[in-house]
Amino acid sequence: MLGMLAQLSLEFYVLIIILAIVVIVILGIVGKFISLWFQAFVSGTPISLFNIIGMSLRKIPPRVIVNARINSYKAGLKQIEVNDLETHFLAGGRVLEVVRSMIAADKANIPLTWKQATAIDLAGRDILDAVRTSVNPKVIDCPGKGGGAQGDVIIGVAKNGIQLLCRARVTVRTNISQLVGGATEETIIARVGEGIVNAIGTADTHLDVLGNPQRISQLVLDKGLDSQTAFEILSIDIAYINIGENIGARLQADQAESNMRMAKAKAEERRAMAVAREREMFSNVAEKRALFVEAEAKIPLAVADALRSGNLGYMDYLRFKNVQADTSMREAIAGTEEEEQDDPQGSS
Repeated sequence: MLGMLAQLSLEFYVLIIILAIVVIVILGIVGKFISLWFQAFVSGTPISLFNIIGMSLRKIPPRVIVNARINSYKAGLKQIEVNDLETHFLAGGRVLEVVRSMIAADKANIPLTWKQATAIDLAGRDILDAVRTSVNPKVIDCPGKGGGAQGDVIIGVAKNGIQLLCRARVTVRTNISQLVGGATEETIIARVGEGIVNAIGTADTHLDVLGNPQRISQLVLDKGLDSQTAFEILSIDIAYINIGENIGARLQADQAESNMRMAKAKAEERRAMAVAREREMFSNVAEKRALFVEAEAKIPLAVADALRSGNLGYMDYLRFKNVQADTSMREAIAGTEEEEQDDPQGSS
């Protein structure tokens, strides 16, 4: 009997020890959940213990959700539920940053809903930085790093052909309503650069721009360059402006050189045509001379034929020869007189 009692007591103690170990293990596992539950309870935002355990089973870090819930609830954002936080985390969002951004927007009286905030976060934008930029506007250099034709300046040419080099600083703040789908800083820089080039190009002289730089800012602002972008342009300030090259004079010099080359080409073309025409006339003269010589060669034959046929008497032939000799003498005398008129002093 005593042996049976001793055996029962031993089994009882073993069972107690096993139960104690199980309880310790369970408490060790559930302890961290209990601490989170107690933290939420004392913060006035009670979250059920089973919900916290369920987060762990759903691969959701309970501490992140609990801290986000406590922060939002204490900041007065009681409309954000635990299910909303879990859903955004499962979608791949950054829960704590979204909550912080909504708290900052609420304190700054910036309208921002949970749906907008989560959409912006899931779109890959830094929602917290966007809210901070709405409260504290930032300055964008135009052109940005590595921008512009010369690296760090925007180049424009006035109507008188003078080149102007300038840099601008654009003050912007975030437009929350267009943050999703709106254009980024690169678009703002490109549009402002285009507006500056346009404003310089419409000036009659570069002196108009140098004397009134805010003319550029006003013309650029009037164009509404922040349309369909994630920013609202507050001001555009010209930080640097200087004179570059005289593009107009260089273009005129290039045009004059081009015109001179064209004139030379046309003159050479006319000269070549004149030479060709001269050679053509020489050829025509030679041809006519050949025809004349051929015609003269036929005259004696015609005279002989006339003598044979009796159409020309011998006396008529002699008179013809006499007329020829008289004509040759007159031509010789006329040639001598012309030489004397050309050289009245005589040759030495």
